[in-house]
This record gives sequence, C-alpha cells and structure tokens, in this order.
Amino acid sequence: MTALRAAPVAAPDQAPAAEARAPGPRPLVLGVRHHGPGSARAVRAALEAARPAAVLIEGPPEADTLLSLAGDEDMRPPVALLAHAVDDPGRAAFWPFAVFSPEWAAIRWALAAGAAVRFVDLPAAHTLAATDPTWDDGEEVDGADRDTRVDPIAELARVAGHDDPERWWEDVVELRGAADPYAPFEALAEAMGVLREAHGHGGHPRDLVREAYMRLQLRAARKEFADDVAVVCGAWHVPALSLKTTVAADRALLKGLPKVKTEATWVPWTHRRLARRSGYGAGIDAPGWYGHLFAAPDRPVERWMTKVAGLLREEDRLVSSAHVIEAVRLAETLAAMRGRPLAGLGETTDAVRAVMCDGSDVPLDLVRDRLVVGDVLGTVPEAAPAVPLQRDLTRLQRSLRLKPEALDREVELDLRKENDAARSRLLHRLRLLSVGWGEAVAGRGSTGTFRETWRLRWQPELHVRIAEAGVWGTTVASAATAKAESRALEANALAEVTALAEQCLLAGLSEALPVVMTALADRAALDTDVGHLAQALPALARSLRYGDVRATDTAALGEVAAGIAERICVGLPPACTGLDADAAAEMRGRLDGVHTALGLLPGTGGLADRWSRVLRRLADRDGVPGVIRGRAARLLLDEGRLGEDEAARLMGLALSPGTPPADAAAWIEGFVGGASGGGMLLVHDERLLALVDGWLTSVPAGAFTDALPLLRRTFSAYEPGVRRTLGELVARGPSAGGGARPGAGTPGFAPDLDEARADGVLPVLRLLLGHDEPEKAGR
Repeated sequence: MTALRAAPVAAPDQAPAAEARAPGPRPLVLGVRHHGPGSARAVRAALEAARPAAVLIEGPPEADTLLSLAGDEDMRPPVALLAHAVDDPGRAAFWPFAVFSPEWAAIRWALAAGAAVRFVDLPAAHTLAATDPTWDDGEEVDGADRDTRVDPIAELARVAGHDDPERWWEDVVELRGAADPYAPFEALAEAMGVLREAHGHGGHPRDLVREAYMRLQLRAARKEFADDVAVVCGAWHVPALSLKTTVAADRALLKGLPKVKTEATWVPWTHRRLARRSGYGAGIDAPGWYGHLFAAPDRPVERWMTKVAGLLREEDRLVSSAHVIEAVRLAETLAAMRGRPLAGLGETTDAVRAVMCDGSDVPLDLVRDRLVVGDVLGTVPEAAPAVPLQRDLTRLQRSLRLKPEALDREVELDLRKENDAARSRLLHRLRLLSVGWGEAVAGRGSTGTFRETWRLRWQPELHVRIAEAGVWGTTVASAATAKAESRALEANALAEVTALAEQCLLAGLSEALPVVMTALADRAALDTDVGHLAQALPALARSLRYGDVRATDTAALGEVAAGIAERICVGLPPACTGLDADAAAEMRGRLDGVHTALGLLPGTGGLADRWSRVLRRLADRDGVPGVIRGRAARLLLDEGRLGEDEAARLMGLALSPGTPPADAAAWIEGFVGGASGGGMLLVHDERLLALVDGWLTSVPAGAFTDALPLLRRTFSAYEPGVRRTLGELVARGPSAGGGARPGAGTPGFAPDLDEARADGVLPVLRLLLGHDEPEKAGR
C-alpha cells in the first residue's frame, strides 16, 4: 500500500507525466472507487499515459449507443443512465455519474482521444429481471447467510489502523497524487486480491455473475484490439478480471438468467442523490466537497473557505476576509496535528465551525446542506432518447417558464392570469399522474380561491414516474385524461369519485368530466350511508368554487351536489343517534365539512334554511351525543340563527346537575372545542364563561377525573394568549359592579357597555376602512 502514499496533489487539469513505464501493462485494468475525485484524476492520468485503443467501463451495455452524447456541450453532470423495462417502466435502475466520477473521466477521455468506448457490466435486461433468487442480497444457503458482500474501503482502513474509512480513503487517494500513473491501481489491485481471498475468493453471487460477463467482454475486446485495451471498474472486481477461467465456465454462470426488454437514456441527476443518505448504495457523503477537490486548480482549502464565506454572507452573517485567513490557518494546523497530508473535510469543517460560525452548528448545517452536499442539477441534451410524454412535459416547462430545479422553490399563482392558470393545470395534471413535482401548500398571501401556492422540487426519480405514466398517453393532457377516466370507472367509494372530480376541475380536464360525472351520479344514487355522503360533499363544493374560478361548466356537478345535500338533510338526524364516543367525534368532523360545503354551494338559500332546521333538531335531540349537540348549537350561533340567550339556555341544560359529567364535557368540546374560536367566544361572552366556570366548580371529584382528559383536549387547543386571558378573568374574581342579570358577576366583565370607550376605536376603524367622513348615522 506504500504506492498509494506518493506525491502531492496534482491539479485536475494536469495529468502526472508518464515516465519509463509507458505505455504500461496490457490490458490495463484500473480499479476505482465510484465518485472519487482522486480516482478520476488517476484514471485520466493513466489513460493519457497508456493511450489505449479501447476503453471498457463498468456500466450497462444497452447504453453503448448513448455514449457519444457524453461529449455534447449541453451534457453537464451530474447525470445518470436510466434503464427501465419496456413493459413495466416502474422497474428501473440508475447509473449516476458526476464530473468527478472515474467512469465519467474515462468516457470523456475516450471521446476526446478517438478511442472506442463501451460498457461491459451485466446488461440491464438481466439486472431488472428481479424474479431470480440470484439477485436476493439476503438469500440463505443451507441455513447460512450468504450475503458475503463487504465494504472493501472499510476493511482496508481497519487493517491500516483507521476507524474512519472515509477519512482514510481521503488521505491515501483523494488528497494525494502519484508520480507513476499506474502505481495506485497496482496497489489497490493487490489489496483487493488479498481481501477477496480472505472473504472466500468470490464475494456475493451477484458479483460473480457480473464478473463472468465482464471477462467475456474483455476477451472479445482483446480479440478486436489485441491487448491495447483499458478497463475501468470498481476496485473490488479487478482481481476477478485477471482470473484464469474458461469461456465455457463464464457462460455457464450466465446461463438461464432472467431477461426483460429494456430501454435506456440519459437523465439529469443531483448531488443530493449522490449522497449516501439518499439511499444510493454507491453514494458518497460529500459530493459538493469532492466536486470542489476535483475542480479546484490549486489551493483547494483557500478556495473552499472563500466559498463558505460567500454563502454565509448571503445569509447576512458577518464574515470577513480575516475570518477566511484564520479558518485556513486553523484547518492546516489541525491537519498537521492529525498527521494528514492536506486539510480534509473534517479539518475544514472544524475550522469553519470555530472561526466563521462562532461554535454554532446552525450555520454549519447550512454549509453542509448547500456546499458539502449541494443542490447541483445536471442537464442532458435534447438528442437524448425520451418517451413522448417526457418531451411534451419539457416543451410545457419551457413555454410556461417553469424550470425544473433541485432546490425547494415556492411559486405563487394568480389564476386570473393566463400563464399562471396554465401552470396550475400542468401541476395538477402531473399530480394526477403521480408525478409529484409540485405540492400545493398554504399561501402567505390572499386566501381567495383565485390564488394557489406550490412548493416545487425536481427529483431524478420523477423520470421513472413519467416513463410509467407514458402508458396513458403521449401528452400530459391526454395521459391525465385517460388516467382520470380509468380511475372513475374503477372507483368503488363515493368519496374517491368526488375527489377525482375535484382533481379534474383543478387540472382542467374537461374531456374526462363526462365519464367522471357519470360515475359520480351512479355512486351517489347507490350509496345510502349518510357518513359517506357527508364525506363526499365538501370535495364537490370545492370543485364548484374552483370550477367557477377557472370558468369551467359545472352545472352537472351542481345538480349532483344539491341532490347529495338534500339526502344528507333527511338522513343526518337519525344517523347521529346512538353513536359511541369515537363515532360521534368522526361525525362531528363530517358535520363541520357539510356546513362549510353548503356555504360554498351557489344558490342554496332554501337549502341553507333546511340545514339550519337540521342543526336545530340535532341541538335539541336528547339521543344525539353531546359533542354533536354542542357543535350544532355553535354552528347555529355563528350563523346568527341562534340568539345568545338561547345559546346560554342550551348550555345551561347541557351543564345541569342531572347531566353526567362526561356528557357535559363532550357538549363543551363540541361547542367551544377545536380551532373554531371557542376560546374567544368565552372571553367575550360573560354568560357562557360563567356557566362553564360554575359547572366546573360543581363537578364531583370522582366524576371530574373521568371528564378531565376531554376538558384538557378542549382547552389545550386554544392559543396561549386566549388561555392566559381566560385564566386572568377567572382569577380576578367577581367584578365590583356586578348586576342582577345572569352572568353580571362574571370576573373581568362590567355589567353594562362602556359607550365612551367603545367610541374611542371609531377613528382607527375609519382610517383602516378608508372612510374620511365621520359616521353620521347612529352606531
């Protein structure tokens, strides 16, 4: 391993000079670590010294025809080869490449030098056929675990006495160069040979099959190019490629492998997906840092600290050039103390934390996220193969100026503008196709239905989703329409069809609406469960409102919604009788949803009156659970259809001594619980607060214990300020001027309105409302 500890780092654009060893051993087998800038530099230097006629690279042979695109000026790593099964696009695999990947360096060198370049790993046609147990990493043979896959870097680091494999590899490869371009690969090959022998001379069964295929491809290349061939593959496979095996033995390992028809293309990738935390098995912890090491022409630590300082300045942190100088000095000092050839990621991170972040990990997390990992998104040329749906989406992204980005980005859409409305339709159609590029979120601006807020983030895996969705059509509109129609015919639940109708209106799929509406009418006519009807109505009401904003004809939808509302009014009172606590809580949510939905339905004056009568029946009906009776009373009060005196009477009945404490607590939960402003109602209505206070103080100790969980849930939902105000009002005790009317002695309330104090707010209200003239009429 001493060959790995040679010379200082060579600049990435300067290959170490070839010495007496050129043209080097034949065939030239270069064992690398995937995504290693040191390996990439060494591969480029070795190829430049040997100048082989053909370069064989670990990768799927189906992509051989795509290799020429790697030289296109529009191809910017990180990118990945995507292979998927033609009949099942969801069965897919990626082969990512960064600018500092050794394989990418080999491809670029071969294209520039005019050498033949090919992929020689096991075809994706076999890799994607996952029915053979050979591909099960956890298979057992004779009851023993056959998962012999090892981490060679970790093993070598352990033998060298290091407990951190990443740091060891950084020291011996990434931060060093070599005068002899072949020496590092010979040392790695020797080390891997010893490791494989120690682990049974073979490794995992999947590796044995892959290596057999690679040996066959190497033999074929040597027949065509003699020995003027170079192979770039994972270092673990190097010993296997030099094994003395027969063609028949290698073909026997490949016999009977499962196979599927596949297609391959280039797709953009991201640094974040190269990170190990993304789940990619050959990932690295710090792609941004490795990219910097590869690209920096000289003084990598100084240039890195300058990048960090620029990022922190953008976040309004006070970082000067003096901070950069001190951070570089500290990083170099730490490297010297730790016996490292150059300050690595650990030293630079420690220096940044101490000097630029004042010891805080909060800004340091930002550095890790933006620079150490990074949000670089690669690009591929238009000539790369793509399914028609992908091409249509690309066209729409350009025409709507909605560029895919790796970073989270919020987009505010005003649906009154033509371009924003088209963007909204595209994002909703993609969601219907399970292409989750955008997620609708609550906006910070207007809450009107003409505005939408989306959080966008492009992920490489979305290319697989697009390939899967390609079975529905060649354009986004046709695919979304076909999928909506199919879902409408297959849906069994009414709520599922109503949600689909809402999606169709949001996505502007007018051609799919007739099929969806027919399915909706059929399900609504057959469904007799009031709970299902109540669950379905809110989506219909939102659809009508959104359809109005998008100028969509929703007459048929309105008729179905009105019919469902009528059936709810008839069936809800008996459906609310005799429910247990869980069913009552669920029905209370349905009650809220129906009440809100009826407020959105157009032209429902008569239906609104009928709904009010339904609520009054629920509020007065003894057999209805307390949480529903309380909620019905509250909804009537909010709508002005229940007077304050009557509300106080209903509360007084619910909290009377004859009512079990648990039922009374449930009534309170329905009346003032949740996010319905119940806390402010108690703050401003002295009678209701007095009733609740009096009931609470009269509950027996044993019964209070049973009612406490429900009460705590009710009052804990209030805002902290509301809870504090209620506590102050109760603690203040009865006011001095308590009158004779009920509630006059409630703490914190005067018996009568103070008109002089009330008049004091009028000038402020006029200013806020834009009224210059004082009100001439009475209040």
